[in-house]
Formats: sequence, C-alpha cells, structure tokens
Amino acid sequence: MNDYTVTIEKVIQESYDTRTLAFGWDAEVRPGQFVMVWVPGIDEIPMSVSGINGRTKSITVKAIGEATNALHTLSAGDRMRIRGPYGNGFDLSRGEMLIIGGGVGTAAVISATVQTGSDMIIAARSEKDIIMNDIASRYSKNLRIATDDGSAGFRGNAVQLMKEMVSAKHYDCIIACGPEVMLYFTYKACEELGLECQLSLERYMKCGAGVCGCCVMDDMRVCKDGPVFTKQQISELSEFGKSKRDACGRLISMR
Repeated sequence: MNDYTVTIEKVIQESYDTRTLAFGWDAEVRPGQFVMVWVPGIDEIPMSVSGINGRTKSITVKAIGEATNALHTLSAGDRMRIRGPYGNGFDLSRGEMLIIGGGVGTAAVISATVQTGSDMIIAARSEKDIIMNDIASRYSKNLRIATDDGSAGFRGNAVQLMKEMVSAKHYDCIIACGPEVMLYFTYKACEELGLECQLSLERYMKCGAGVCGCCVMDDMRVCKDGPVFTKQQISELSEFGKSKRDACGRLISMR
C-alpha cells in the first residue's frame, strides 16, 4: 500500500465552494488517476489528482459533505495523509482530442489539457460554478465555456456544445469527466457521431485498490479497471447511467 504524509504548500480558491490543495509529492502520476485522502475521524475519500507539475501535485475539492468541508479547513503548512496513485489514466496519444470537464469533474481532466494543449469545454450550471478556466485558457488551443443558464459562454450543456464543435472540426477522441448524466449523453453522442471517447467515471469507493467491491459496475471495478473507461468498455456496462451502489454495495437506481 502506497501510503504518504504530504505537506500542503498552497491553497487556491477556485470558486465559492471549491478549493485546490497543492502539496509536495514525488510520486509519478498520470492524468486521470486518483488518490485516497484520509480525513481523520470522518472518512477516507477518493480525489482526482488535478495538478501534476514535477514534485508538486494537487487535488481540487468541492465542499459537498463532512469530509470535503473538513478538507476546506486546511491551510498551507498543514499535513495530509494520502494513498495512491490508483486507477488507470487517460491515453493522450489518440490524435486530435476534445477535452470536456463538467462541474468539479473539470479537475480530473485539466492536467490532460495542460499536457496536450487540446481544445477544451468547461461546463457548469452558472458562471459562479466555473472552475480552472484560468489554467485552461493558458494551455488549451481553443477553450469554450458552457453554462446552463447562459451567464457565461455558450447557453446550454456540454454535449450540445460538443456537437457544435465536432461539426466544425475533426476530432479523433473525446475525453470527459463530470456528472454521470453528462457522461451518459456524451457517450451516446459519440456513438451517434462515430467518435472514440474516454470517460472518467465515479462510484462509491472504500479501498481504492480493487478489494472491497463497493465500486463494482457490472463486472468492472471502477477504482481498479477505471476510473477511465474506453467507448468499447462502456458499451458493455449495463449499469452505466442507470444505477449505482450505496455504501453497503446495494444497487440503487439513478433515474
């Protein structure tokens, strides 16, 4: 088990409810991989590695529960316990790529944009929910913003904007992370358009190392076999977009 204590070097306020914690860590990490973060007395939770810059890595945390709110109390100089890195990452050798980040899912794909300079869509409910567009604007050849309410950029969702961009330019592969409903319709659009895709999926995780089985989707473990899945793999997942598992491993409907 790769278990480390790291020191937070910097805290960046991304939006009203989202912060990035940058820390020193010498591990080799690929875009799309994640770590398990221990929050003493509360929980251990999976977090995508949002920044990969030499020995400086980062996670980006949206305050949505007890554990993530606790992480928001950390400051530069505080220490944090992590395990990992876990899972497979994105294959960034797939030609011309369009990278899509929905909500806090932007954190899981932003390092792929930094490494490739690919065109990118950042989608959010409103302008106040947009994160990491400053980084994306520095590295992406063509950054587009989509908001549900039209308060910034394209008025509409990520899939609608993706279809508009694909009609104007050839892409070999779509890379995406975001809410599962967004990913489900991204996958359906890629099927319709004959495009390859790599999607980073999310499920409840206890161990992160493929042992506990809580994140199983059909016969695939999201932590070990994912979290990045190809279009072919996703086509064989009957639970994708339809159901997930609770903390006890029971299937519950997403619809």
